Amino acid sequence: MSTATRTDTQLPALHVADSHDLVRVLGARVNNLKDVSVEIPKRRLTVFTGVSGSGKSSLVFATIAAESQRLINETYSAFVQGFMPTLARPEVDVLDGLTTAIIVDQERMGADPRSTVGTATDANAMLRILFSRLGKPHIGSPKAFSFNVASISGAGAVTTERAGQTVKERRSFSITGGMCPRCEGRGSVNDIDLSQLYDDSKSLNEGALTIPGYSMDGWYGRIFTGCGFFDPDKPIREFTKQQLHDLLHKEPTKIKVDGINLTYEGLIPRIQKSMLSKDVDSLQSHIRAFVERAVTFTTCPECDGTRLSEAARSSKIDGINIADACAMQISDLAEWVAGLAEPSVAPLLTALRHTLDSFVEIGLGYLSLDRPSGTLSGGEAQRTKMIRHLGSSLTDVTYVFDEPTIGLHPHDIQRMNDLLLQLRDKGNTVLVVEHKPEAIAIADHVVDLGPGAGSAGGEVVFEGTVEGLRASGTITGRHLDDRAALKRSVRTPSGALEVRGARTHNLQDVDVDIPLGVLVVVTGVAGSGKSSLIHGSVAGRDAVVAIDQTAIRGSRRSNPATYTGLLDPIRKAFAKTNGVKPALFSANSEGACPNCNGAGVIYTDLAMMAGVANTCEECEGKRFQASVLEYHLGGRDISEVLAMSVAEAEEFFSAGEARTPAAHKILDRLADVGLGYLRLGQPLTTLSGGERQRLKLATHMAANGGVYVLDEPTTGLHLADVEQLLGLLDRLVDSGKSVIVIEHHQAVMAHADWIIDLGPGAGHDGGRIVFEGTPTDLVTARSTLTGEHLAAYVGT
Repeated sequence: MSTATRTDTQLPALHVADSHDLVRVLGARVNNLKDVSVEIPKRRLTVFTGVSGSGKSSLVFATIAAESQRLINETYSAFVQGFMPTLARPEVDVLDGLTTAIIVDQERMGADPRSTVGTATDANAMLRILFSRLGKPHIGSPKAFSFNVASISGAGAVTTERAGQTVKERRSFSITGGMCPRCEGRGSVNDIDLSQLYDDSKSLNEGALTIPGYSMDGWYGRIFTGCGFFDPDKPIREFTKQQLHDLLHKEPTKIKVDGINLTYEGLIPRIQKSMLSKDVDSLQSHIRAFVERAVTFTTCPECDGTRLSEAARSSKIDGINIADACAMQISDLAEWVAGLAEPSVAPLLTALRHTLDSFVEIGLGYLSLDRPSGTLSGGEAQRTKMIRHLGSSLTDVTYVFDEPTIGLHPHDIQRMNDLLLQLRDKGNTVLVVEHKPEAIAIADHVVDLGPGAGSAGGEVVFEGTVEGLRASGTITGRHLDDRAALKRSVRTPSGALEVRGARTHNLQDVDVDIPLGVLVVVTGVAGSGKSSLIHGSVAGRDAVVAIDQTAIRGSRRSNPATYTGLLDPIRKAFAKTNGVKPALFSANSEGACPNCNGAGVIYTDLAMMAGVANTCEECEGKRFQASVLEYHLGGRDISEVLAMSVAEAEEFFSAGEARTPAAHKILDRLADVGLGYLRLGQPLTTLSGGERQRLKLATHMAANGGVYVLDEPTTGLHLADVEQLLGLLDRLVDSGKSVIVIEHHQAVMAHADWIIDLGPGAGHDGGRIVFEGTPTDLVTARSTLTGEHLAAYVGT
């Protein structure tokens, strides 16, 4: 008996399966990481901090999450892997203890014009099933309520082989879709200004067409001259009605030119397929400029912008059709769905209610399901992606978040923190890349990278608790408790920019005077109408330079030198000094190494296996021909110049033989925004989100605008970098510019000369000006949510 008692009181031995409680990373060398080794506790919330460009994303996303996804992909057959994205193994010696990674990043959602919040989250799919089952009158399957499915029907003879005999059968089919036939489910129709397509006083051979890419020197010239539908030497104004119709509207027709089979198609259907079927913002800049000049988009008169056919809109549940449901604010739609008590679709209603309640819980209840997903901010897109993971029964999963507090008012950050802790408490490992002190404060474990950015970073400078970080003396530790003080004196406005009757999205007839010549901060909770006010009523005006959150587009051939236009004056300086053509000093043009075509590496595609990139043996990764590298400027060849950091290049181009004022001016701006450590030839694909934002800011600073509009410029910025940003904003204002900033960061609010606060809530509970005045007045009044949080921040 005594033996049994003694055995019961002994602690059970640790099972070997329970010993795997760490994710071990040894020798990570992705991007700028310098042999990083780190141990991350499982089933805990770990926050990764460090200045922008210190290597946080390289460690969390490009190493840990990438390897987890690659290993999962390898569990599928080679056949299935052939249809999946190929992932290379990250440069790391050991990755141990990995679990399935679910990545919730801040990449914008697809800008496809057919993608909406509802289609991106499956809420629309559930609504379509609901209306197909309960809607009166009944019009068909869920497809009948989809604006992406067209109604089609057909009939004809079908020949089949059966038991050695040929059998002919007559068959017919029909699909009832919900697409509006007029606008093809886009909600808007376009009208093309023909005078922007061609100059009717010229003939085609004289260059009448003014559409980008439609020159007569290439295939288009061959098609137009050989089609025989009109005379290419005849001015377009002299075309007959039929000839003009053939030029503009002719349906695809097979033609033969010089023995080659080609397809001729009218200009308008061709433009609609190649340019207008895509989101305008995703087009190249010169094509986007043409579309904005030549095409006007208006709400479809047939479906009134709902994208749905008349039949789909006629079927209703309790007087509400599917278009009405999608147009409702999600918080209102959740209430409506909760009021539907229909046992026959109970599981569907439960799932739909859960999805809609998740929107509200995550702070997106102010959106509507018909909102185009391309219009969501980075923070909204990230939270929308989180919705499918809330309430999930999965445990022991690694959730990876990239700055989940982006775009959140201090009032909303607490809610986000609660959601992250909920995920952790269910037994998941939560990894968060973050800069906000409020989000760092909830961490169980902190990994701080640094000490600097780019080549000066890539090392773990601290690992431990939040309290340990405070006492560590690292840049993050020193700045963790920083609090910007309110300005003692504010600038006097030089005028005002009037906004009258603003009604974009949820704005409720807003009248406001935005002071000029000062630093104005527009703030308010997420969804209160800040972006609607500024981008809807201010950004389009003359002399206004708007810098939004859209991602920088660029391939691995693009770099800071090409993106900012810096390479042009550098090429010209090399050409002038050496008496040769500027094109020789471009790795995308005549100077490119012929072996690797200027890429610096040779890519070998291995089908479903990860491709291999080997440094080009001929140019040794320098990307240029050997003969080009013999030309020097100030003792350096072009590859050595592109390997310089911005700070080095700024000094190099400031004096002596290499003195180039045009290049120095651009480099000054890059250093101004805190990118002095960036290499000129570093591929854009390797830059962090914060670095891209500042690169865009540096580029736009050259524009000749009197008013600068910045949309959350602190996105991706470390606490230490925010100080530098405030100094930059001050310099812009002191140089005579007006600066309007949409921002949630309290340090920027405290530094403002004037604050415009929108609210009081989000969606239809917002859209009003709840405060206008100086930061001191806002803190004193404490009449709004922003006022309360700012007062707590500055410690008054």
